[in-house]
Amino acid sequence: MKMTHMQSLYQLTFLPGVFPVNCYLVEEEDGLTLIDAALPYSAKAILEAAGKIGKPITRILLTHAHGDHVGALDNLKQTLQDVPVYISERDARLLRGDVSLDKTEPDTPIRGGVPKSLKTREDFTLKDGDRAGSLLCISTPGHTPGSMSFLDTRNRTLIAGDALQIRGGIAVSGKVRPLFPFPAMGTWNKQVSIESAEKLTAYDPAILAVGHGRFLPAPAVAMRRAIEAARKH
Repeated sequence: MKMTHMQSLYQLTFLPGVFPVNCYLVEEEDGLTLIDAALPYSAKAILEAAGKIGKPITRILLTHAHGDHVGALDNLKQTLQDVPVYISERDARLLRGDVSLDKTEPDTPIRGGVPKSLKTREDFTLKDGDRAGSLLCISTPGHTPGSMSFLDTRNRTLIAGDALQIRGGIAVSGKVRPLFPFPAMGTWNKQVSIESAEKLTAYDPAILAVGHGRFLPAPAVAMRRAIEAARKH
């Protein structure tokens, strides 16, 4: 596991040279917010990273319910029994393995590794505009119907899950990057993904942090370029 620190955010990267999977620790005055739970074997390294920072994990936020973002959740909860888990109400259904669509949603199949035997359930659900510590919760469907992103209001760091990727070249979820096609392969609806990426640019993030790839400072130009490429595609 590789840990990278930028302002209030710690990026924890598993399999960095092969198939980089990120989760994040956001430092608050009284503790740490864990965003996503990476891969099934990642729990020990996540807990050790929090120990090195020297603060307890006080909440767990999930950007979406794919297996590479919730993989260590059950193992983490064995230690963090009283730490609440947050996810959007829509993607809470995916935690249970429910891939059905609402009548109001585009009729494209939900893709990606939806968990089949996860025991942990959410304690609270999130909606657009909610706050979790210093984080503003932003609804960004597309990769999954209930994907969320989180903006640190102290420094405009944006943790966008798989709404965008940076590994293999920046791209909106659903736009295939040949060097790293996997986020696109797991995307539910490309058009909805573009709309969510456009929404995120309006927040003018200072740093972009995603599920797959390194930090990207001053990402506005690159994000707009990725949106335009997705529109043409």
